[in-house]
Amino acid sequence: MVVGIVVDQMRYDYLYRYWTKYGNDGFKRLLGQGFSYENTHYNYVPTYTGPGHASIYTGTTPSMHGIVGNNWFVREEGKGTYVTEDKTVQAVGGTALAGQMSPRHMLTSTITDELRLATNFQSKVIGVCIKDRGSILPAGHAANAAYWYDGANGAFITSTFYQNALPEWVTKFNSQQRAAQYLDQPWTTLLPITEYTESSPDDVAWESAFKGETKPVFPHDLPRLSAAAPAAVQGALKAEGEKAPVATPRNLDLIRSTPFGNSLTADFALEAIRAEQLGQRGQTDFLALSFSSTDYVGHQFGTTAIETEDTYLRLDRDIARVLAYLDKTVGKGQVLVFLSADHAAAQSPNFMLEHHLPAGSVGPGLMRDSIQQALVQKHGPGKWVLSYENQQVYLNRPLIAQQKLDLRKVQDEVVDIAGTLSGVNRAIAADDLQKSHWESGMLMYLENGFFPKRSGDVMVVLEPGWLESYSYPVNKGTTHGSMNNYDTHVPLLFWGWHVKHGESSAPAKITDAAATLARFLHIQEPNGCTGTPLLEVLK
Repeated sequence: MVVGIVVDQMRYDYLYRYWTKYGNDGFKRLLGQGFSYENTHYNYVPTYTGPGHASIYTGTTPSMHGIVGNNWFVREEGKGTYVTEDKTVQAVGGTALAGQMSPRHMLTSTITDELRLATNFQSKVIGVCIKDRGSILPAGHAANAAYWYDGANGAFITSTFYQNALPEWVTKFNSQQRAAQYLDQPWTTLLPITEYTESSPDDVAWESAFKGETKPVFPHDLPRLSAAAPAAVQGALKAEGEKAPVATPRNLDLIRSTPFGNSLTADFALEAIRAEQLGQRGQTDFLALSFSSTDYVGHQFGTTAIETEDTYLRLDRDIARVLAYLDKTVGKGQVLVFLSADHAAAQSPNFMLEHHLPAGSVGPGLMRDSIQQALVQKHGPGKWVLSYENQQVYLNRPLIAQQKLDLRKVQDEVVDIAGTLSGVNRAIAADDLQKSHWESGMLMYLENGFFPKRSGDVMVVLEPGWLESYSYPVNKGTTHGSMNNYDTHVPLLFWGWHVKHGESSAPAKITDAAATLARFLHIQEPNGCTGTPLLEVLK
């Protein structure tokens, strides 16, 4: 059996920052018995969840697999789309909005697809994650199932892309209302709060409180904070024809932003192993398991928060539970585990500024409007900028053609305009990315993340330490997406079947993970794979 563990927003240094607080059976077991690539980086931008999961499992970059962001602008439709959005399928077990999802936007196969092909579809592949994209993309196109969480009803759901009804074991699991049970307890620190010496003080200006709190401090009263569902959730339930509840439905979506979202995910994964008999059927099965709550907590509280540290200490225990259950059910030495992250994260800007380090934030709305206004001044009225997404400017090409302007010249004008804005290092025209090829440096990251049919006309690169503020509370918490080390440097561990203990500081790319798994399993690499096998762990 293969288990792929992806920890959303896990920086490489989290492996060691909290080392003395970890138990012996989670991260320490993986590092102490497995093989660690200490210098693993993403090799493209933007470093977001959708592209990250796709790149780990396809072994290639957005320039090939086409997942250029969590969202992007679709020129033909004149509107944005979501990475796993698919209106041709229906929800199974959840609300329509949460369930109309599939991997159809991903244009290449995954290592999980290749396993299904290699075994004539006798292997089982199942994806599990709180986030839809963290389950759907890793599981691939040929998966038996992918399950994700619907906060409107506190259940794990799927879509008709995979099956027309939830298996009995999923229905039974959902009926236990475990999300509600987790939210019935306050979030207190696992250890005495005075022991969290690796983190900032509990009450600092760069953390964001939960809605309903006055300060972002422990303990977090989850029963009170989850007592009423947001209006949007209530509206979704009403739209689905749900019977009016006796009381206002709870905000079960809140669990995403607590460490208990990871615990709920682990609970569901263990039940999947048991019910589907994964690794116990005489075939090589694959569980793609992604933990998302680390990302939600990181965005809200930042990389130095006690909440973030506590989330990793609790995740350590959840991973230990998963490993122990695999020992018991599949057998020691019969499971190949890899662990990585879909991206890392920057320090909070206000934390950096507090310590006299360069940092800042810029709103994408300001970026878009500044460029739009400058083009109006130069060329007259018109909606010259259609969208600004993933730090990319989408120009109104029909308007440019109508005004008999040269697209390349307008791109160059935007490059010059963007370069004058605060926090911008430089901007690059899409035309430049398509006419040359770079093996290293800034332009390599941009080229690897560029897919002509989905990417913008101009790519904007922010200065190190500068973040886009729409992705997190303004000047609070943190985000990711850049080509800087704090966003690209992630763990990559292999553990278990045929893995000897060791580590390497040789450069490794995230796209090498799938190529390495293919060599372990003696199967074909994904059809768009550009990574290379990591030889040290294969010896």
